[in-house]
Amino acid sequence: MSIKVAVLVGSLRKDSYNRRLARAVERLAPQELAFEHLEIGDLPPYNQDLDGDYPPRWQQLKQQIQACDALLFVTPEYNRSVPGVLKNAIDIASRPYGTNAFAGKPGAVIGASVGATGSALAQQHLRNTLAYLDVPLLGQPEVFVQFKDDGPVDAQGEITVDSTRTFLQGFVDRYVAWVHTILKR
Repeated sequence: MSIKVAVLVGSLRKDSYNRRLARAVERLAPQELAFEHLEIGDLPPYNQDLDGDYPPRWQQLKQQIQACDALLFVTPEYNRSVPGVLKNAIDIASRPYGTNAFAGKPGAVIGASVGATGSALAQQHLRNTLAYLDVPLLGQPEVFVQFKDDGPVDAQGEITVDSTRTFLQGFVDRYVAWVHTILKR
């Protein structure tokens, strides 16, 4: 039986390192995981005034997340925090109060950056938000990938550095086990 994973990448950049990282993780995962990359760049900003009449595009995002079994958040770090586009998507999918599409779904947070600390601070902020939204998160291993011009993941999501492949495979294996534990499958 297939496990459907909603992937939310917090970068809109065409050649996003975080999109590359998401593709690399997807390539390492067993076939039982089906990854659905959710489009979040076209979402109008969240506005609580619309809670009573949720716009169709917001409803669509919530339905996509509700239809998934698990979550994978892949975030860059902008000004030491989560990119606005990702936070906007989280606000939309978790509102209005009592209709949180994320609740109870097993998740993981990973990220990439050109900086030496990857996206550590953004991930911590994201973890705080997701804990409040009742997303059981994989705690270890933490994945902070530093990108350079020559890798460690190319534009197609191929891992070009053996140590990165080994590390990411360890993450994927733990993530799959975590998802099974939470879903009791």
